[in-house]
Amino acid sequence: MREIIIESFNQKIRVQRVLATIKGDKASPSIIVIAGMHGNETAGIHAVKRVLKKIETQQLRFSGNLYILSGNLNALEKNMRFEDTDLNRLWTHKNIAHITSSSNGFNADENEQIEMYTLIKGILENDKGPFYFIDLHTTSSATIPFITISDSLNNRKFSANFSVPIVLGIEEYLDGPLLTYINEFGHVALGFEGGQHNETKSIDNCEAFVWLSLIASNCISPKQIDVKNYTKILASHSLQKDFYEIDYKYQISENELFTMKEGYQNFDTISRNDVLAVSNMHEVKASMNGRIFMPLYQSQGDDGFFIITKISKFWLSLSALARKLKLHHLLRVLPGIRQDVTDRHTLIVNLKTAKFLATEIFHLFGYRKQVIKDRKLHFTKRDRKVSKFY
Repeated sequence: MREIIIESFNQKIRVQRVLATIKGDKASPSIIVIAGMHGNETAGIHAVKRVLKKIETQQLRFSGNLYILSGNLNALEKNMRFEDTDLNRLWTHKNIAHITSSSNGFNADENEQIEMYTLIKGILENDKGPFYFIDLHTTSSATIPFITISDSLNNRKFSANFSVPIVLGIEEYLDGPLLTYINEFGHVALGFEGGQHNETKSIDNCEAFVWLSLIASNCISPKQIDVKNYTKILASHSLQKDFYEIDYKYQISENELFTMKEGYQNFDTISRNDVLAVSNMHEVKASMNGRIFMPLYQSQGDDGFFIITKISKFWLSLSALARKLKLHHLLRVLPGIRQDVTDRHTLIVNLKTAKFLATEIFHLFGYRKQVIKDRKLHFTKRDRKVSKFY
């Protein structure tokens, strides 16, 4: 097994692809924790090592199956977000078909993806489930802890176990995150952002989130750990446990000279026309009121910033009811909307219909806009039954 040594938080630590495996019964829940998907985000690795040490030294009883995986070993060794391609933007069906049908010609980050894909596929084929995927991250800007999810009801339900803000709909603005791909097979998949890259409290936040995830997935009993303490660690940093939706993304173009205005932190309130950044010596102003989300303060990456707004509890309840009653079938009878014959989870909507039928209506029934093809919008349903991973 490949092993690297990295220097992180003034420590030298050993890292390998599989940091730990704890096997229970095949019928038990399986939780898969991923740390270091980006090579400059090491807080999650320190956090899982703490968790593993405590499980071992205190001989905690474990009811499920735990797999802790490292993400981009090559990038971790070089202390960079990625080398050629962002590993967390490669998880599309097209890219998966490429790495599984070819035998060479891969770049450094694709080689990392091949190893991760093989491991994940093996876990999903060998264990019975249910499966819970947790991806630990940190951000370049100062932030309170928060969760990002694809908007499926099983993700919403599991996210409700944590006292942190929850951001929906990231799959509409990012192409190829691992968790979006996992969610397409019906599994719970949460991204956790624990804080700023180099702050030690980010380790504490990630550790607390892992422990609470183990409890929420019924892998360990809450009697074995100090639940109140870990809940307090997350709650002390956070806004209320509310749901937010991404409404805008600033995409950085190739060769664009982009610089965020200093001082913005995640979830800071912003107003329309506030100056947020400078692009090629021109001011970039907020297009709407809301909160700034994940402003870019690092050299790599092409997501400049996002703007998010709070979702009302009424809308969340209404959308949950509409999905449970399977009212999404009503969309298919409307003119200008048809089901994609190659994908039963996708609706194809002509642009004329889209002008009169707000995107929020599709969100209500569990569909998220994914791509535009042949001058038509393709909305893909996020709620899925568990299916075979490929």
